[in-house]
Amino acid sequence: MSRTLRRALAALCAVPLLLTDPPAARAASTATVQHPAPAGGEMLGGDPRKDSIYFVLTARFNDGDAGNNRGGSQHTRSGNAAGDDPMFRGDFKGLVDRLDYIKALGFSAVWITPVVLNRSDYDYHGYHGYDFYEVDPRLESDGASYQDLIDAAHAKGLKIYQDVVLNHTSRWGADGLFTPTVYGTRDDEWKWLYSEKTAGKTYDPLDEHAGDDPTMTAAQNALAKGRPYNGDLWSGTAPAGNTCPNYGAATGARSPEGYTLYHCQWPSPTTRMFPSTLFHQCWIGNWEGEDARSCWLHEDLADLNTENAAVQEYLIGAYKKYIDMGVDGFRVDTAVHIPRVTWNRRFLPAFQQHLTAKYGAGKAGDFYIFGEVAAFVHDKWNRGSVNHSAQFFTWKERATYAADDVTAAREQFDHENNLGTGNQPTSTNAFLSGNSHHAPDHSRFSGMNIIDMRMHMNFGDASNAFRNGKDSDDSVNDATYNVVYVDSHDYGPNKSSVRYAEGTDAWAENMTLMWTFRGIPALYYGSEIEFKAGQRIDCGPSCPLETTGRAYYGSHLAGSVTASDFGVVGSASGTVATTLSRPLVKHLQRLNLIRRAVPALQMGQYSTEGVSGGMAYKRRYTSGDVDSFALITVSGGATFSGIPNGAYVDAVTGDTRTVTGGSLTVDLNAKGNLRVYVLSTSADPAPGKVGADTAYLR
Repeated sequence: MSRTLRRALAALCAVPLLLTDPPAARAASTATVQHPAPAGGEMLGGDPRKDSIYFVLTARFNDGDAGNNRGGSQHTRSGNAAGDDPMFRGDFKGLVDRLDYIKALGFSAVWITPVVLNRSDYDYHGYHGYDFYEVDPRLESDGASYQDLIDAAHAKGLKIYQDVVLNHTSRWGADGLFTPTVYGTRDDEWKWLYSEKTAGKTYDPLDEHAGDDPTMTAAQNALAKGRPYNGDLWSGTAPAGNTCPNYGAATGARSPEGYTLYHCQWPSPTTRMFPSTLFHQCWIGNWEGEDARSCWLHEDLADLNTENAAVQEYLIGAYKKYIDMGVDGFRVDTAVHIPRVTWNRRFLPAFQQHLTAKYGAGKAGDFYIFGEVAAFVHDKWNRGSVNHSAQFFTWKERATYAADDVTAAREQFDHENNLGTGNQPTSTNAFLSGNSHHAPDHSRFSGMNIIDMRMHMNFGDASNAFRNGKDSDDSVNDATYNVVYVDSHDYGPNKSSVRYAEGTDAWAENMTLMWTFRGIPALYYGSEIEFKAGQRIDCGPSCPLETTGRAYYGSHLAGSVTASDFGVVGSASGTVATTLSRPLVKHLQRLNLIRRAVPALQMGQYSTEGVSGGMAYKRRYTSGDVDSFALITVSGGATFSGIPNGAYVDAVTGDTRTVTGGSLTVDLNAKGNLRVYVLSTSADPAPGKVGADTAYLR
């Protein structure tokens, strides 16, 4: 049955329509510019472990087009107006203009916040999705669409990792799936809340009559747009099943801005404003309980019933669009709030099948998916709950569950919960066997890698992160694929609410460990200059963004910059030249150069067997003609015993040591400094000294 016929029948029956097909993919922009090959729609591919990742909040990074800036309803209240700092300030044009800055730092992948059309009071960060098929026009400009950004990044050899959300929408639901019928947003007094129109741009998700055909009835217009229709969208009549008392009646109170407030003005999970088939109806009570997958996280995040086929189809269809645009991977927000069995049954296979059909099996495997499983604890397992631990999501299922996805989710939770932490699968994929690299076994890999929450929580300092952060590696399918960061847009180490502020020496040491130990290093924008160190990361609209860890960074990027290679500045002038001259930036650039020159630092397994020293380890990567073996020590000296004899050359100093008795001792006593002694053979000669000395690497 066609969608048109389904809609017509729904109208005749005068019942709300719930779409079972996602809307057709919409064009992100009619404006395009030409970029060099590879063409749009082609991801770069290649092992993601070769990359280092720069993470930006697009709306706060760099402003290339002031015409798409938006302050929103909280512009004055937040204090942003006083500083002329609208929440939506940075954009794709600004990011395109500074891709060379990112490349000059040495990064080869850019993780950007969600791009889908958002709908919330304060939605610059992108995590309040409303139309998952539409790119938010507040990020786009003529000649700088999302596709243009992807193409421009690829032309410079940079990957784009798109942040994606699958477990929740905005509080207003998802356009094309279901939007709740509420009262206050129909009132002209509230039209200002999201509507800020600019010629040629449309951002007015509250206006359900925008673009109506005047020759059609309200019902026909609603159906043509794929919106639920309950007889009269504008009557204030409560939707069927709505249990909110006094629906649509004025409360007698006024908003701070002086506008009338109405009962049931804001959607909520407990008043049946949302159909239970598509959205969950409760608040989370136990963050490590079964309800963590089936209840709302926050009042403005409507929790999707991801075990429903229509929801799955809507989300899969949306994110296939971005795969087709050529993005190189997904960072998955709030992954823990979708059951592993649903990931393994529905979303991950659907993405992989689409990638395989588009690129072929080989290149499809290069698409990098890494999930946020927020476990803010110092336990190997999250308070003893395997279902809520990051490493759990890297594995396939080990049992057969009911065909029905809701039942299967509950069965999987109970099954794994009863097995407990002592009966989970283990892996040696991250570990050397003696001094030998071995072929990893990925046969039980789910398809989802993870952000390394264990390392993150322990990054009060580098030695603590190394000592305590790796204890989950034997229960991750392959920890060499973990994304490792110190702080982010949400939290600092140990769930700190402020950006890392332990000093430049500590940052240098953190980076030295991250760039040489297992996993993929990621840096939050501005940390290369300790941007907003010690400032609260987020305080919502209760304080100006300029005083937070999400402040606007573009003032540090003014001027001109070109990169002649990864980690190499071709030319720079103005403020950005000063930014690039900072000691920590020089440290970061050289670390990227060293990591790119030594395959063992990118993809190698590791071991501390036969190694004495505070932060010391050996790594090896063997594949085809490549055999890269390295001995690493950070900040302090170390002795490596039982190693292969031969010539070892330090990538930091160029010092050469000849080992004849299976042992090498390294003297070092300088915080943030590093030694990387690489075994040099005729088949695989060591790269020698990589880059020029810096304040920390010398």
